[in-house]
Amino acid sequence: MDTEKVIIVEGRTDLKKVQPILDDDVLIICTNGTIGIDKVEEIVDNYLLDEKDVYILVDEDDSGHKLRKQLNKELPHAINLYVDRSYREVATTPDRENASILVNANINIHPQYLKGFNEDGRN
Repeated sequence: MDTEKVIIVEGRTDLKKVQPILDDDVLIICTNGTIGIDKVEEIVDNYLLDEKDVYILVDEDDSGHKLRKQLNKELPHAINLYVDRSYREVATTPDRENASILVNANINIHPQYLKGFNEDGRN
């Protein structure tokens, strides 16, 4: 896939949660949890992430924080996206919340996922 936008998530359930929301040419990379520095470097090199718009969307828990820290070291240009701490995980965050996070990062989404939000993005 030759795309300029990349979203990095932790697990396959996160990928399955985010993918249907997208209406944009975006590659989703699944790390399968916390990874070592060698694996991070491999992902950066294999997907040419230094040349892409990279978004980090990981869980709000210890493993997500650790992964975010690792990714930010290798990808200082990455944009960090955050799910609300009350949901803790990307996979358990409601679709419209994930859609709002993505659209606020200028990633195109299918508009039906924002159903129920007012124009200011609030319920």
